[in-house]
Amino acid sequence: MQSAIVLGATGLVGREIVALLEQDPAVERVVLLVRRAPDRALAKKTEVRVTNFREPASFAEKLAAASPNAADVLFSALGTTLKTAGSKEAQYEVDYTFQYEVAKAAKAAGVATVSLCSSLGASPDARSFYTRMKGELERDVIALGFARTRIVRPSFLDGDREESRPGEKVGMWIMHGLGKLPGIARYRPVSVRTVAGAMIALAKDETPGVKVVENHELFALA
Repeated sequence: MQSAIVLGATGLVGREIVALLEQDPAVERVVLLVRRAPDRALAKKTEVRVTNFREPASFAEKLAAASPNAADVLFSALGTTLKTAGSKEAQYEVDYTFQYEVAKAAKAAGVATVSLCSSLGASPDARSFYTRMKGELERDVIALGFARTRIVRPSFLDGDREESRPGEKVGMWIMHGLGKLPGIARYRPVSVRTVAGAMIALAKDETPGVKVVENHELFALA
């Protein structure tokens, strides 16, 4: 993997993906598709492309111009919360529509591999709005027919969020303890660095086809 596009680079998982790619000597170029520029210093090989995700033609051009040749991998880790979005419709636009449209444009631009951050329990038939949305995204990204599609399904994400969530920190501490019990281990919280590392490791696997990695498998991969 010599070049990569990162969607969601200012988010919890996306920040870690960028940090790891910047440290990887095998990666020569990192292109960030973002709604706002990151507020930290970036490596010289990292380019920022501020993007209006409601205008597919705009980011399609940015993808096509990302490199004289197509980038090797699209890392897709864009997402928001229902509280931040304000409605299910708004969250769906960010978590499904924006990611799907970028993936479609990346496929058209010749990107061979997509590495997607999904969620534990993702299924188009799920009762939960969130896991159903993630399942629909998985299904439709797979249908795009990338040479290699990599999907990770993390449980609770453990990392430093921009907003303060004291209650969530207590819950995370409890889940770390419960995650050691038989039958509950699949729900064990996973660090965002572990998720990012697993996504990169999967992207470097040149085996064609689709690979879906569940939460408990991420620890060994990263």
